[in-house]
Parts: sequence; structure tokens; C-alpha cells
Amino acid sequence: MLLNLGSRTLDLSKPKIMGVLNITPDSFSDGGKYQSLDHALSACEKMIDEGASIIDVGGESTKPGSSPIEASIQIDRVIPVIQSIKKNFDTIVSVDTGDSVVMRESIKNGAEIINDVYALKNKGAMNFLSGENNAICLMHMKGEPATMQHCPQYKNVVQEVYEFLNERLNCCQEAGIPGKNILVDPGFGFGKSPEHNRQLLKSLDTYLGLGVPMLVGLSRKSFSDAKRDRTHRDQTTADYALTAVVKGAAIVRVHNVKLSHTLIRSWERNSTSSAC
Repeated sequence: MLLNLGSRTLDLSKPKIMGVLNITPDSFSDGGKYQSLDHALSACEKMIDEGASIIDVGGESTKPGSSPIEASIQIDRVIPVIQSIKKNFDTIVSVDTGDSVVMRESIKNGAEIINDVYALKNKGAMNFLSGENNAICLMHMKGEPATMQHCPQYKNVVQEVYEFLNERLNCCQEAGIPGKNILVDPGFGFGKSPEHNRQLLKSLDTYLGLGVPMLVGLSRKSFSDAKRDRTHRDQTTADYALTAVVKGAAIVRVHNVKLSHTLIRSWERNSTSSAC
């Protein structure tokens, strides 16, 4: 399966890794870590060397309890980074935003994927992207970041997430955005309890029925109520990323690229050997 990026395509016949690069002071995991352009570029180079095919640049935290950030602030944060990545590396750049103004500036400066936790529901987003030829990731989120983790409730989380993503895909089709440009993400941790996350992972292959590639962001998300240190969460992330790939995920979004890349490539080699 090929994902259309505009001027080129991404071959998803083998799973790809998206490395997270948050240019924010307050993201839940790595906020404040990349406050200089040099630090951001070094982190980008490291992720590419470790196996990332895509770098996802974000200028607004959408962690539980967060509030929206003005487009001008997001632009000041992400555009210099996008420009520098495109200048120094031949890698795919994704921008993590739901703001149409940020989308426009990011695409103008080389971003090839729009990773939108609001699934193009924000004002102007659908209309703008219907006139572009870039890849788009539609994610499910119940509510808004500020309140999404305040006791989220579902009758059937797997079914309700499926219905939401299907509805957004239909809206994209009506707007003239082709399926070859679209990814879907069930939105682990976005308005979901640990139990909801477990149910989604168990039934992840359900979303293959939507007919477009699936991106899964499990990195450092909580699947239990226990607090764990960073090392434990990164190893657990790699384990869950592999589970997602086995269940059909085309792209996994992670902070620690090396662990997930090593585990997934080992599984691929073993699968090939078993097939022979």
C-alpha cells in the first residue's frame, strides 16, 4: 500500500516508524527537551539513524488538561524546525496540529503529513486540505484535551471509535480528499481509560476494515493505573508497538525509536524465516 505525500509516496508494505519531536515546553513526555534548534536537529538525526522514516513535529501540547495554543506561537516553534529538517535530511516531515493556519505554513515549508488529533473538525481545516495534496492522519479523541480524561465513558469503545473514524473518512471523501492520502489513528490515551486502551489494542485489526492505513500512537501511554519510570514505559511501548504492527498498523508513533525499531525488525526477520 502506498500513502500519497504529494510530490512522492511512502511504501507501507512494511511497517514504518514515526519519531516524535515536540517543540513545546509542556508536552506530557518530552516537554522542554528541545528548546534550541540545534537540540531539535540532533534529536531528529538520532531518530533517523535509529530507524525513523517520519519525524512528527509538534508545537502545541495536547496532553490531558492542556489548552489550545495560538497559531502564531505554534508557527514560531515548528516552522524553523521543519525548514532545518528539510534542509539537512531527506526524511518525511509530519506536523502535529489541528490549526489550518499552522497547516498552511507547515506545508508551504515542506511538511508532507498533517497529523490532526481533531480529525479536521476545527474551523477551516477540511476546507484547506481539500485543496492540497498531502497525507492526513485523522485521529479519534473523545472531547477536548482540557477535559478528555475526566472519566471517559463508552458503551463500546471499539465500535464507537470505528464509527467516528468512518464518519470522518466519509467527510473527507465528500470534500474531495482521496483515500490514498489518509491515515487513521484510534487515539490511544485521548479520552480513554487504561481499560479502554487495552480494549482498543486487543481489537486493533478491526480498523483495517476502514480501508486506509492505520497509524498508532502508543508511546508512553498508560495501560495500567500504576506509575512507571521512563525506561519501563519505553520498553512497554516497544512491546505494544510490535503488537500493533502484528495487528496491522502501518505506522507506529514513538519517542524511543531504537527500541521499537529493533523489536519490529527482529519480528520481521523471524516472520520471513518462518515463511521459508
